Formats: sequence, C-alpha cells, structure tokens
Amino acid sequence: MATSVKMDDETKERLERLQAEIKLRTGNRVTQQEILTRLVEDAIESKARLIDSFRDERVPVSESEREAFHAGTISSGVVTREADIDDILYG
Repeated sequence: MATSVKMDDETKERLERLQAEIKLRTGNRVTQQEILTRLVEDAIESKARLIDSFRDERVPVSESEREAFHAGTISSGVVTREADIDDILYG
C-alpha cells in the first residue's frame, strides 16, 4: 500500500535531480519511491547519525570535558553482557 509524503518544492526538485543522476550514472531507471525506500534503509543502518542530525547543538565536547566525564567512571570488574542489560531493563 503506497502512501503519499508531502515535501516542499525544493526537496521534490532535489529528489528529481537525484533520480536523473542515478539514471545517468547507472543506466537504470528508478522510481522516486525506490530512492526513498533506499534512503530510509540506509538511515536505519546508521540511526545514530540520523538522530544526531536533529539535535539542537552539534558542538563536540572538548577533550578536557571528555576527560572530566571519564575520570568519574570506575570499573567494577564485572563483565556485563547485552543479555544482562536486556534482562534488567525488560525483565
């Protein structure tokens, strides 16, 4: 089932240019839906980068701030597995 997506004229124009460039460089004709599907798949694979792109601030933390943060951490000596975290969080 296809659903329409609203976008401004500039974004639509950029999508059309991308579609034309794909055709020019690969010789393959692709639909705008195929392009959007591929973009979403790529975004899912790099969720952190996509999510970070919506943050208000993108200023990296300074080295001294990073060191201060890590200075307060200690190792408990216990190895925690991903499954352990899931059990704690989700029961």
